[in-house]
Amino acid sequence: MKHTLLFCLLIAISCSDNNKSKEIKKTVEKQENLIAVLDTIWKTEQLPIRSRDSLIELYGVNHDLVKEQNLIIDKNHAINEEKVKTILEKYGWPTKEMIGEQGNWTICNVIQHSENKVRLQYLPLMRQAVNDKKLEPRFLVRAEDRIATERGDLQIYGGQMKYYPETKSFNLWPIFEPENIDKRRTAIGLDSIAIFLKNRFDFEWNLEEQIKRSEEFILAKEKANKYYK
Repeated sequence: MKHTLLFCLLIAISCSDNNKSKEIKKTVEKQENLIAVLDTIWKTEQLPIRSRDSLIELYGVNHDLVKEQNLIIDKNHAINEEKVKTILEKYGWPTKEMIGEQGNWTICNVIQHSENKVRLQYLPLMRQAVNDKKLEPRFLVRAEDRIATERGDLQIYGGQMKYYPETKSFNLWPIFEPENIDKRRTAIGLDSIAIFLKNRFDFEWNLEEQIKRSEEFILAKEKANKYYK
């Protein structure tokens, strides 16, 4: 009898270990698959943009080659957006263990390149991910600035550049209280606006210029609002 009980116990332990091994294997495979999927998304999302930007430097923003590249960018993004939506709807905001070091950057880039309604849809999830330490604040503020610019509002942290056809050049989208921007950036652990713009866009920060541009932006918006009333 004792031998029978011992044998049954060993069988049960063996089955339990096998089930745990299978669960671990499935988890690892799932994580590896997510990392692989996101790696493909990153390449198909970013490489055409880099090619487009190189073409702009060579030929200007209105060249036919640039327009052709934009079509590729739009086509790839539509596919990538659906993939990212599927991941977020299935897992919530994934942990770094599930998506790797590059994963958050990839997901946030796709959201950033989407329409404002998509950004607004996932903004609460991004905020919760920051609270849960799954996402760095810099990704959240980048999305918030993009939402503001698409709405036609002043941006808060200075992450958004825009192409201005009248000057045929890129410049910062106007900022809320430019004189206080570094206080806001420092409070959430970001570099100063001057360092960020130089490293990211090779653009020189000029406080006086940006204060003037923001004032002009506010006046133009107030004038437009009075006109439409």
